[in-house]
Amino acid sequence: MEQLLQYLDRFSEVLAVSRTSHVSTWDPATVRRALQWARYLRHVYLRFGTHGRIRTTLERRLHSQWSQGRVLGPGPVPGLLNFQALGHCDVLLAVRLLKNRALRDAASHFLLQQLFPGPGVRDAEEERLQERLVLLARRRSAVHLLRFNGGREKPGLQEDPLIRSQADLLLQRLQEVWKAAPEAPGTYLSNLWERLPRIYFLKVTAVALLQPPLSSRPQEDLKLVDPRTLEEGRQELVSWLLGKSEVMSAFCHNLPAGLLTSVMGRHPALSRVCMGLLADWGRRLHYDLQKGIWVGAEAQDMTWEELYHRFQSLCQAPPPLKDEVVTALEAWKAQDGDFQVPGLSIWTDLLVALRRAV
Repeated sequence: MEQLLQYLDRFSEVLAVSRTSHVSTWDPATVRRALQWARYLRHVYLRFGTHGRIRTTLERRLHSQWSQGRVLGPGPVPGLLNFQALGHCDVLLAVRLLKNRALRDAASHFLLQQLFPGPGVRDAEEERLQERLVLLARRRSAVHLLRFNGGREKPGLQEDPLIRSQADLLLQRLQEVWKAAPEAPGTYLSNLWERLPRIYFLKVTAVALLQPPLSSRPQEDLKLVDPRTLEEGRQELVSWLLGKSEVMSAFCHNLPAGLLTSVMGRHPALSRVCMGLLADWGRRLHYDLQKGIWVGAEAQDMTWEELYHRFQSLCQAPPPLKDEVVTALEAWKAQDGDFQVPGLSIWTDLLVALRRAV
């Protein structure tokens, strides 16, 4: 066990150095040893993942490095914070070296030959590493697409192949993050919320919440998606939204009315919160006698038109959502005094406008 802990300490130091200018001193032999250590620790992860004592010991050592700053530089080695991280330590090392321009030509060429040897006989471990590097590249490409398509508007978001692909990748990534640390998906989603164009990210989130169950998916999709990924990912998204009032408010306020209706129809917990928000926004409006319209006190308040379109879409939804919305509108109208005269209760005026539209 002591030798294994020494390997872990040594690799933690290697991983810390791999992102610094010190790699300029590395030659091909050093790169080979670093990759061998990474593959060895991945083998440890695969072999002892269910071995409680060994896993606990390694976890303690990693946490000790985090708390004491034993690795080069302050704080932990980013990406190597727990036992689960050992499962992709080879990918982490390879990516850091590929991105580090300080690595000399000879070492860089050797690294590329090791990672992508081309046609010929390769062992299973090399193939798995290459597959995981390709998957990582796909995910980073998806993040770039999210950034570059942030202002893009296109009808039929649920049918948009780009957004559906990004939604699938989001759900898959959430499951992987959850496996590494059950408390981590919320942090991961919050980081995306801070980094990506928010309105577009909300749309991708909504489409992810609406992804069809596996039973209704084409057969070729079933080969690419873990049967648990979609449902677990959706549960993480719902939990995150419910725990973030700011995000939930933006979700309800900025999504297109039809997309919001679809999400509310699929997820009752989100529907209840959205109905509460819509009720609050409606009550903020007051009737302007001179203009003869309902207006907000502040610029960020939802307008009458926005509120009307959302309720119009909700009233066109299939039961039970439609029935629940109509019942809520009638209850709010009764709470205001059940007036029939325009301009006294926004709920009276909304119900009249909605019935006229029908």
